Amino acid sequence: MTRFQQVLVVDNGDRAPDCALSAELAGMGYASVTAPLEATEEVLAMMPRPVAVVLQMPRHADWSERRRFLELASRLRKSLAPNRVPVIVAGGISGAATMLQNELGARAVAAPDL
Repeated sequence: MTRFQQVLVVDNGDRAPDCALSAELAGMGYASVTAPLEATEEVLAMMPRPVAVVLQMPRHADWSERRRFLELASRLRKSLAPNRVPVIVAGGISGAATMLQNELGARAVAAPDL
């Protein structure tokens, strides 16, 4: 049995079925957990070891919302740096999976259970 590598996807809570980054990540072999911006720290505390965090900023976010995402990205990059967990900020889903794949490079998609 294999254990899929997990990616935390953070959004503003508005999730359209046709814009699900989780479906694209699943197709790449990653398990994803999607959480609203406000619950990011709590969800991270429960995740054993995410391979990445993707902040999915809405395409039409106003300045206030963009600032909240960018401030969270800054905090997460500092706190996750020792574990080398990349934090990716994406506008919508367009390109987020590609950016993740580029960031993770040649890592194996699924790791065996230990």
